[in-house]
Amino acid sequence: MKIKELPRYARPRERAIREGVSQLSFEDLLTILVQSGTKKMSAREVAQTILKKYPTKRELSQMTLSQLKKIDGIGPVRAVELLSVIEFGRRLFLETDWKETIILKNSSDIFQYMKGFYDGVKQEMFYCLYLNSRCELIERRLLFMGTTNRSVVHPREVFKYAYLNSANSIVCVHNHPSNDLKPSREDERLTNALVELGKLNAIPVVDHMIVTEEGYYSFYEDGKILNL
Repeated sequence: MKIKELPRYARPRERAIREGVSQLSFEDLLTILVQSGTKKMSAREVAQTILKKYPTKRELSQMTLSQLKKIDGIGPVRAVELLSVIEFGRRLFLETDWKETIILKNSSDIFQYMKGFYDGVKQEMFYCLYLNSRCELIERRLLFMGTTNRSVVHPREVFKYAYLNSANSIVCVHNHPSNDLKPSREDERLTNALVELGKLNAIPVVDHMIVTEEGYYSFYEDGKILNL
């Protein structure tokens, strides 16, 4: 059914004004974003086509410009607008409100905090979390972005921001896009080097975690970091 065929009170924009956007379905929200259809398809039908082709949240969040432009009713301008909305929402979700105190006392806390930053990511991303003496997060910093299976990490960068933040401890977190939780030899060498540097600098690296869609691996929980 086309939007014009719906009673005015049931149309997405009118419902959004009356009930709030939180009450709208994905289809309704996407219909509003599509704005207009074609001679053969309404905006709702274009939205339905997108949702049929990309039915999950993950698939929607990973749509590309070239993929969207192949859908009838979506030109390059509309495709860029849709991708901009997705990117805006992603950044808004991931941006931390630094007025809120975030306490990370164990590996499970860290995983719950960090997993959203890796949702849909296809390359390795290496973060450092800088904590004070009360295990409160001072800063989260993305230090390196790599390929699908490798990121090049420079230990001096890890400790530079520890000093700038007057951190008491450091947690390193990176992902394996392959979903293999087993640490590589490079992961082990890097962890050992960072732990030793932490001892020398009196700013201990208290954990190094690997995150995947399936869960996490913790060097500390595995007994390979003993300085907590």
